Amino acid sequence: MSVPKQDAPGRRREDEEALMNSTIDGFDDRALAELARRDRQAAMTRVWTDHQGRLRRRARAIVHDEDLAFDAVQEVFVRAWNEPRFFDEGFRRGAWLYRVTTNLCFNRVRDRRRRQDILAARPPKEPAPPTQADAVLDAERGQVLAHAMGGLTEDHRTILTERYVHDRSYKEIAEVLGLKLGTVMSRLARARAALADHLPDHLVAEL
Repeated sequence: MSVPKQDAPGRRREDEEALMNSTIDGFDDRALAELARRDRQAAMTRVWTDHQGRLRRRARAIVHDEDLAFDAVQEVFVRAWNEPRFFDEGFRRGAWLYRVTTNLCFNRVRDRRRRQDILAARPPKEPAPPTQADAVLDAERGQVLAHAMGGLTEDHRTILTERYVHDRSYKEIAEVLGLKLGTVMSRLARARAALADHLPDHLVAEL
């Protein structure tokens, strides 16, 4: 009896990237570029629908945590929103998303291990009391965020508040708002992208 040949890990990664870069349901590169010129948010929603599942699986395989994986994927889409070439014809969006997701997740794993090593070697010091300059910066940041949130829809404001103010998990948000988990994930991704569009670059990096 013959045994099926297993692909090498490198070949599997190449196959995944090729799949990520393929068109879905006949929605080709030119049509997506045209949609982005008319409505960038709608085009990004289309890309999210096509790719977020595979990106979440890739992120989860690296960080081994569902919520951390989804946070990473959302950050990737914020970066995609701010990438000026993202909807250019011929831009390999799938490969770009896969590469950025992989690099971001590995960086987060390394950062987490580094923090754990530092804390194990040296007990944390008591935090220094905030200075007047810190208070002014925090107040200014709060005003900018409040103004940006005011430009969002009620659904987007609500879901961002549940996630970042009340610090709820995706499952908890689904229960509180009476939504399906998939709806929470897609709405939160759109809300973060919309918020990023209203913020200066230095605050987008903190999302």
